[in-house]
Amino acid sequence: MQEKSIERLIEQFRTLPGVGYKTAQRYAYSIIEGSKSRADAFVDAIKDVKENVGFCEVCGNFTNEKVCPICKHRNRKIICVVKDPKDIISMERVKSYNGVYHVLFGTISPLENRGPEDIKIRELLARVNEDGVEEVIMATNPDVEGDATAMYIAKILKPLGVKVTRLAQGVAMGSDIEYADEVTLERALEARRSLN
Repeated sequence: MQEKSIERLIEQFRTLPGVGYKTAQRYAYSIIEGSKSRADAFVDAIKDVKENVGFCEVCGNFTNEKVCPICKHRNRKIICVVKDPKDIISMERVKSYNGVYHVLFGTISPLENRGPEDIKIRELLARVNEDGVEEVIMATNPDVEGDATAMYIAKILKPLGVKVTRLAQGVAMGSDIEYADEVTLERALEARRSLN
């Protein structure tokens, strides 16, 4: 039987995605066994992000300001469309991309009763019209909802004369072709490029 305060801490850790009881218990014991200053720093970091981090008014990225640094300093003629703000962090690992982003905050999903009006498509259209955008890169997940969302946006942008591209999908670097499924191989074949 554990103290109620320990159980309460474990239950709070369990609310985090992917954290089961045993992991939550390890986190709780780590806090208990650590110094008070470490626990205070942890609490302060949580309070800081809850009080100071919001969403960029332009793209929807996480930021401490009204407009994120990416929107302030990058090429606004190219917009990379992502599902969530955390996807921007992944895309930023590609150091060669110099455009801006647009966060949809979801994808079209009839099974979850989420249509085009429930995500930030109108805002994307406004940006395309205002900023003279030349290309929109669809970087939604390669699943049914991500593909449906990409196709829908491509369809509504076509009359505006904006180039719409989709991230290539296929066999991952370092993997064996023999273990790839047929959908992955088909997409890799379709997204092939010339070597000369």
